[in-house]
Amino acid sequence: METSIADPWHALADPTRRKVFARVAHGQCSVTEIARELPVSRPAVSQHLRVLLDARLVDVHQQGRERLYRPRLSGLEGLRRELESYWSQTLATFKDLAEQTYEPTTQAPEGKTR
Repeated sequence: METSIADPWHALADPTRRKVFARVAHGQCSVTEIARELPVSRPAVSQHLRVLLDARLVDVHQQGRERLYRPRLSGLEGLRRELESYWSQTLATFKDLAEQTYEPTTQAPEGKTR
């Protein structure tokens, strides 16, 4: 049975899920710790973490009786590469537009009027 991978952009589209992810990014933590810091229930936090796991943005490991979540660097690398490509293309487009619309101004030499 093959596990489907959720789109990380879709996973982070939800504002509450971004807060859950931001908490995990600050250091590994449990569902209980996240629920204590956010205005959502433990079952809701678990559902958000499931989406983040499916999108491969977080990892989980068992420590005693707790499941601890931490960010998955490889998931973030893909997002970063996409953002950098958008940024690079935007800068290139801006440069092209600036060069196409640039009109040098001719100024009279100092002390002379036209």
